[in-house]
This record gives sequence, C-alpha cells and structure tokens, in this order.
Amino acid sequence: MSDITAEQVRHLAGLARIDLSEAEIASLTLELGQIVEAVASVSSVATADVPITSHPIPLVNVYREDVVADVLDTAQVLTQAPEHDGSRFKVSAILGEEQ
Repeated sequence: MSDITAEQVRHLAGLARIDLSEAEIASLTLELGQIVEAVASVSSVATADVPITSHPIPLVNVYREDVVADVLDTAQVLTQAPEHDGSRFKVSAILGEEQ
C-alpha cells in the first residue's frame, strides 16, 4: 500500500484551489496511492541495461529539401491586402479594449 494520506490530498487540493468533499478525498487518496505504486513498479523494472524509449517503434520525421525560391517582397504582398499601413497588414481588433 502507498504512503499517500488524506492530509496530503487535502494539501494538494488546497494548492490547486480545488474544493473536495470528504468522499472525493477518500477516493483520490486511494487512486493516487495506486498511481504511485504503479510508477514504483515500472521504475523497479527499468534498469540501466534497458534503453529509454518513448515509442515502441523508432520514428523519424520526414522533411522536404529546404530550397530557396523567389518570394514576393512586401510591396507586392501589400497590393493584395484590403488594408495596410505601408509596411504591415491592418486588421480590426478582436479582443476589445482590454489589451
């Protein structure tokens, strides 16, 4: 059995600003204890000769060749903009005055 106590669960709930009933505290005490035990059992199996893995099958990202190409300059892009200030797009505020 794990050493997680109801008092520790109350303390964690207080830090997280979560109001828990006594039934929830009892339930979470049991559940957190089981989680700690599960992690401990996995940790006991993981030894120095077992390689660390995040996936059972090795994954490799596939990237395309990064090729420099002709791009539009700022003036060309802004000709297509509904509104601009000469160097940037102008958009209406969506967040209101709280900014």
